Amino acid sequence: MEHLFLVATLWLALAVLAAIIAFHLKISIALVEICVGVAAGAAAGAWSGGELVGANDEWLRFLASAGAVLLTFLAGAELEPEVMRRKVREVSVVGMVGFLAPFLGCAAVAHWVLGWEVRAAWLAGIALSTTSMAVVYAVMLETGFNRTEFGKGILGACFVNDLGTVLALGLMFAPFTWKTVAFVIAAVASLAALPWMTRRMTDVYAHRTAAIRAKWVLLVLFGLGALALWSGSEAVLPAYLAGMVLAGNAAQDSFWVRRMRTLTVGFLTPFYFLRAGTLVSVPALLATPLVFIALLAAKVASKIFGLYPFIAAFRQDRNERWYYTLLMSTGLTFGTIAALYGLSKGIITPAQYSFLVAVVIASAVLPTLVATWAFVPRHLLAEAVTPTDEEESITEEG
Repeated sequence: MEHLFLVATLWLALAVLAAIIAFHLKISIALVEICVGVAAGAAAGAWSGGELVGANDEWLRFLASAGAVLLTFLAGAELEPEVMRRKVREVSVVGMVGFLAPFLGCAAVAHWVLGWEVRAAWLAGIALSTTSMAVVYAVMLETGFNRTEFGKGILGACFVNDLGTVLALGLMFAPFTWKTVAFVIAAVASLAALPWMTRRMTDVYAHRTAAIRAKWVLLVLFGLGALALWSGSEAVLPAYLAGMVLAGNAAQDSFWVRRMRTLTVGFLTPFYFLRAGTLVSVPALLATPLVFIALLAAKVASKIFGLYPFIAAFRQDRNERWYYTLLMSTGLTFGTIAALYGLSKGIITPAQYSFLVAVVIASAVLPTLVATWAFVPRHLLAEAVTPTDEEESITEEG
């Protein structure tokens, strides 16, 4: 038990350090946490073989996974149904192009330029086709764009992009068994009943100190996550869908979402972003840096050149176009999941896994840095509804 508290203290110290750095540099806390994780992992690897940080401890992996699940749920809850209906053409086109361009481009580079075996090249295309919902939503929260139609459109396109990634991984590599069918049936039934059950739970039991709505949401997310993992899928997919079906409830009563956000961003997501950084093998990157550069260039270039012309059809302002394009060029959650799946199934080698994870993390950092430093469309922030002092007080207390 003493060791657990020691490791937790170390990770929370890194989280506080990252928050201080992010404040002074005026950049996203999620990006700083990733970079701090890379540095901490490299230092621990040189000093103690990586045991000091405990990145692979089961309890820490659970906290990191829970952070990804809850952050994905909150991103889905931001997608107001009415806004999404108005933007269905935009999010569909941008999301599909955002998946297909890097999927085909990165697979081609991995096979024809780097000489990877065909299955490994397709796996690389899938891993590098993603857009990081976790990073994008974290940036949306910090800037306030999550309360604008512009931000909601980006989040919707991220979902379509990552849905393409999940479907490609499932159709090309994951086994389709009776467990898959059982998961789909159970998930559809649960999600269909979720809005009514949540409203009923809120009407009868909410507005008490027991915070039953938070417990209810955690119960649903962890239950669906367990079912998804049992079937061979990933826990973050039903979490996003659950957030979407509860978006109407969230729009009517945002207090419980604010409480969930405090728990998620204040405690869980630092473990997720920091751990993502520790997965990078710095020695492997230094040994053959050209492989890393080639894959990163393929991902970012295919995203930008594929997306920018289509985004230009929906956004007229230059900063809006570039900000939208660069955020859609990020990657993290599903990219690391796909890479880890490929490693566990023997589709890619440990060295290829290190390159893919490093590229995924770099793509979460570099495009977002450029977007936040050079292309923030600040004129759109006038759309955001600023929370009242009373709401902020309730949020902190929750």
